[in-house]
Amino acid sequence: MRTQWADLLQSLPRSSFAATGARVDDLVRSGEDVINLCQGNPDLPTPAHIVEALRTEVLDPVTHRYPPFSGLLELKNAISAWYRQQHGVRLDPETEVAILFGAKAGLVEISQCFLNPGDVCLMPDPAFPDYWAGVVLARAHMHPLPLRRSNGFLPEYASLDPATCRRAKLMFLNYPNNPTSATAPRAFYEDTVRFAAEHDVIVASDFAYGALDFDGQVPVSFLETEGAKEVGVEFLSLSKTFNMAGWRIGAVVGHRDVIAAINLLQEHYYVSLPPFIQRAAVAALTGPQDAVRQLAKTYERRRDVLLDGLQNSAWSLDTPRSVFAWLPIPPGCGGSVAFADELLTRAHVSVAPGRWFGEHGEGYVRVSLLAPEERLREAARRMADLPVSAPTTPNHSPKGTLL
Repeated sequence: MRTQWADLLQSLPRSSFAATGARVDDLVRSGEDVINLCQGNPDLPTPAHIVEALRTEVLDPVTHRYPPFSGLLELKNAISAWYRQQHGVRLDPETEVAILFGAKAGLVEISQCFLNPGDVCLMPDPAFPDYWAGVVLARAHMHPLPLRRSNGFLPEYASLDPATCRRAKLMFLNYPNNPTSATAPRAFYEDTVRFAAEHDVIVASDFAYGALDFDGQVPVSFLETEGAKEVGVEFLSLSKTFNMAGWRIGAVVGHRDVIAAINLLQEHYYVSLPPFIQRAAVAALTGPQDAVRQLAKTYERRRDVLLDGLQNSAWSLDTPRSVFAWLPIPPGCGGSVAFADELLTRAHVSVAPGRWFGEHGEGYVRVSLLAPEERLREAARRMADLPVSAPTTPNHSPKGTLL
């Protein structure tokens, strides 16, 4: 039988990360020593007390049954308590918290919930590429919010024309930012709430890296801003906070109408996340947070190792405050896609070209800190020693890829 994919499915972009991952695997199989700093997959184990909680919960037959469609209330209570303790934000666990199959699922679902064909979504550029998929599924349009180094990688709302503001229904934000590692001050979120309220734009704040503080600077939550819950929501991920990437659990909190919409959509997609995973997540959020603080210190040391290794090279350095370093590529090496290809081919270090994250990501590469210190030290040595040459490959991503 010959099958024909639906037009909507065919419109979805493909992942450039997957193609590069396959190439890395091929090099490793051929015997090459490749240091993969391309993806954001945590390399350290989930804290032992969370794993033990899962072991206990999965032995309880109650957790083998369907849970409530919208998730366990005890987990929603734990998320509410965590936000209150960490950020001073009060949430109604029954109406202002939704459980997600990983934060990524919710970041796709929110566009499907609130965008109609022809609507506009304000999209940071550069940005985490998976935001784009939901907009494509909703058949809406993306309008870029350029993130420039000169403005601390924060969007400038004053640069938007009135016609775009009238059509905009949704806006994504992400601080600490992937890929730039920039953080947002309170004043920026105050401006964001004013802008969103004036133009009836729903704010979707991705706070995936918010629990990891660098240099003693605790990231500010969007929801700490007065009026934030009236204009938007925030996405919480346990993947980076507790090294639970493979567990696929997150949450979205804030505006109750947005929460209700996501819960409704998820009833049809998933029913609910396994109860034993939800209960283990309760242990993560309510248990000791020492492992989170230690994890942040680990990433801080890794960052310093990478920066020290590149100190006297052609690389221009800012100080990252996230699990990624956003590095301007050295002069004379062409564009980011060509340079990343050269770095993988000649130095066997895999990084993500800035162009994969949008037009305004050009000129940079994203380097993950999710590798041991000795590997980052070796990667920095290889990157510093790589002679810069003119690009030999096109500086663009293939048509139809998820940049």
